[in-house]
Amino acid sequence: MADKIKVWCFLLFLLMLVSNLQNCAHAAPQVPCFFIFGDSLADSGNSNNLVTAAKANYRPYGIDFPNGTTGRFTNGRTVVDIIGELLGFNQFIPPFATARGRDILVGVNYASGAAGIRDETGRQLGDRISLNEQLQNHAATFNRSIQLLGTKQAAENYLNKCLYYVSLGNNDYLNNYFMPSNYTTSRLYTPDQYAKVLIDQYSQRIKLLYLLGARKIALPGLGAIGSIPYSFSTLCHNNLSCVTNINNAVLPFNAGLVSLVDQLNRELNDARFIYLNSTGILSSGDPSMLGFRVTNVGCCPARSDGQCIQDTCQNRTEYAFWDAIHPTEALNQFTARRSYNAILPSDAYPTDISHLIS
Repeated sequence: MADKIKVWCFLLFLLMLVSNLQNCAHAAPQVPCFFIFGDSLADSGNSNNLVTAAKANYRPYGIDFPNGTTGRFTNGRTVVDIIGELLGFNQFIPPFATARGRDILVGVNYASGAAGIRDETGRQLGDRISLNEQLQNHAATFNRSIQLLGTKQAAENYLNKCLYYVSLGNNDYLNNYFMPSNYTTSRLYTPDQYAKVLIDQYSQRIKLLYLLGARKIALPGLGAIGSIPYSFSTLCHNNLSCVTNINNAVLPFNAGLVSLVDQLNRELNDARFIYLNSTGILSSGDPSMLGFRVTNVGCCPARSDGQCIQDTCQNRTEYAFWDAIHPTEALNQFTARRSYNAILPSDAYPTDISHLIS
């Protein structure tokens, strides 16, 4: 274990050194703006004022974040916060809920806890901002950009240069397909059929984003969601075959997303799309391989829905998960840095974020 931790620390040091050297070469951000679409893994406060259980605007969330508790579902920075820093932004991308005036010209975070590709996903938790609604919000941002920049052409030229990060699908499994008492999808579709339905819907939404000016789009795949503490304890009741079934069920989605990236790069050849291998980056879903000491429970004791109660652990860097669902900042560091600058060829396809934006 000691040797494993040493290797992990050395790898993290190298990742930070490389990214810091890259940032030193860029006084200004590498892209003019950064737009984020997603779920609780990226939410930075959009769900705070919604009527929902899927919100994180209370302690101990944000205990290690510079601005304290903001609505982020982790102890510190999210993956997109860290990617924003690697891109050279000196401020966190504002959530749509609070973005005002010229704030939108650095980008907007539209992500919302419990959101999915499908509109109904997550409804048992309360209100959420689905991908469809996030795109409607971006359409409003597009119109505001025209007002700020003077003409539609000027706005399009500006938005074409930005990075778009679209990461959804987790809740379409955890808060839809694998909740048969609340949803019918698992009775209507096999895992292969459901993945195709999701990818078809995703494709339509991404093409709409293209029409709203997006030309550099990163699409993370799903992680090994059967192996997170919530799935293991709540959905599977410690049944390992159940864990395997959930992990296997999302594989067709990831394969379909790789194929979609190829298709979009062929059809929309003035744009560039990449796939980020979330499972592979995290050592095929086993964070212990990265040196984390505790991977089977979250740092904070969790409610039945997987979120923190008012308590936390002290040795937070040793935990892969913050609550029963969401990673700690320490694990987010790995995902963000290897998404931005791939260490292995399998981390990203056909390239990583740093090359996507170059």
